[in-house]
Amino acid sequence: MKGKKFSIALLTVTMLTTLLAACNASNEGSGSAPSEQPSAPTTDNGVDISKEVNLVYYLWGSEGVANKDILAEINKLLKRDINATLEVKYIDWPDIATKYPLLFASGEQFDMSHASPGAAVSYFTLAGQDALVDITDMLDKVAPKLKAEIPETVWAGNMVDGKIYGVPSLYSEFTPTGYVYRADLLKKYGMEKISTIEELEQYMDNVVANESFPAINGNANDAFNMYRMLVDTTEKWINAPGISFAELNLVTSSPEDFKKVFHPAFTQQFEDWAVKMREWSDKGYWPKDVLSSQVAGDVNFRSANSAGYLTHAQDWIGKYGSDVKAMPDVETGFYTFAEANQKIKRKMGVENSTVISTNSKNPERALMAIEKFMTDPEYYNLIQYGIEGRQYIIEDGMKKTPPGFDDKKDGGGFAVWSLRNDKYNLPMDTENPIRSSLYEEWNKVAINDPYMGFSFDPKNVTTEIAAISNVNSQLGMQLMLGKTSKDPKEAVAEYREQLKAAGIDKVIAEVEAQLAEFEPVQ
Repeated sequence: MKGKKFSIALLTVTMLTTLLAACNASNEGSGSAPSEQPSAPTTDNGVDISKEVNLVYYLWGSEGVANKDILAEINKLLKRDINATLEVKYIDWPDIATKYPLLFASGEQFDMSHASPGAAVSYFTLAGQDALVDITDMLDKVAPKLKAEIPETVWAGNMVDGKIYGVPSLYSEFTPTGYVYRADLLKKYGMEKISTIEELEQYMDNVVANESFPAINGNANDAFNMYRMLVDTTEKWINAPGISFAELNLVTSSPEDFKKVFHPAFTQQFEDWAVKMREWSDKGYWPKDVLSSQVAGDVNFRSANSAGYLTHAQDWIGKYGSDVKAMPDVETGFYTFAEANQKIKRKMGVENSTVISTNSKNPERALMAIEKFMTDPEYYNLIQYGIEGRQYIIEDGMKKTPPGFDDKKDGGGFAVWSLRNDKYNLPMDTENPIRSSLYEEWNKVAINDPYMGFSFDPKNVTTEIAAISNVNSQLGMQLMLGKTSKDPKEAVAEYREQLKAAGIDKVIAEVEAQLAEFEPVQ
């Protein structure tokens, strides 16, 4: 009966369509103007899209002044192709840690968002909690082009128990932490490069002796960068799950021994590092008020108030244009902490994924939109770069800022790095031209993160993790910036005691128990 009803309905629609077409032809013959808007499509890949839908997409960051104009152009395409419109809602950068987890916990109805294993709530955790739509079978029906575009090995990184819950990025990227420095000062001091801790110290000693500004002029966040320097430059240590990577986290001794984890605080290397951090602080490598400063290191750097700043590689590469604009005659270099010990990790697609909420009313249409953004250059350029001629122009294959661009009227854009695709990505004059050659070299020696695909469930140790976080935010940060009230060795002993009291051993045991049956993504 259902088949008969569908056939009758289809015949009725066909007859009605024919009748309307004849009426339109008759009207055109009598001199009436044709409709400027094409009729909405009714099917796509065999999926019924006759009903127009509005898709809600949550993005990180704030709304740019021209975002609504760009979105209007995007919606013209979406309406034309899949009978949908897109509404963007924003979670501002300072609110991500609190508002992003609430987005999924609140039951709010929305369609798409960014997800990552390193986000405030992990991609793998969200998938395990049924917060994300399983798109495994939907891909073949709704987005076959997208399915084919992404290699099976990349899809594998997004799998949880054999199911796919997010669309991974196809953008080549490395984000090891390092130190951005001024090449002109390096030359002034008779140095050729910075590729070791010793050479970094030599550079900073010269800055203190010869300049009116410090070598690093950031804020409390640099405590975590100093900790990353310790981990990245120590033997084969790499970061391990269990404690947020935004603080003094757990590590493993090597990628091969990844199921055994520990906290560096209980090692001699950590104690030696704490002593070094006090020495660096006493030498004046950074200001005395670093823990209370509200100004980021890169801001001070571009204001000629420091000789360098701590960040990750992609941030340095991406802000090349800002550096050049602020200091036209200054070239910058980047000392990558993990490079010497060959511990630079590849960014896998899952680390920047687009996901569909299980509260979405239109998951198929949302997946269709994702396919358009990642496989159609017309869509890709709009959502990644804006309106050609207004937000950007292309000259000699490179994206540039148009003449007459006014940031107060034309500025904007969307934080949609999860939708990037190397195939359609445009080289930008605001990006360091070294990116291509540097990434090519790193790709030859880069390693895969052995924990990719592992989702730590903290439910058994939430109290302990909160207590450890409190210890880290106080004494741990002070140790990493040499600002403890006690001798650094005494402060390390106190830090160890506080970690023990907070439950560090229980957390480590829980992490190892969950890792026991885990096998990494190949």
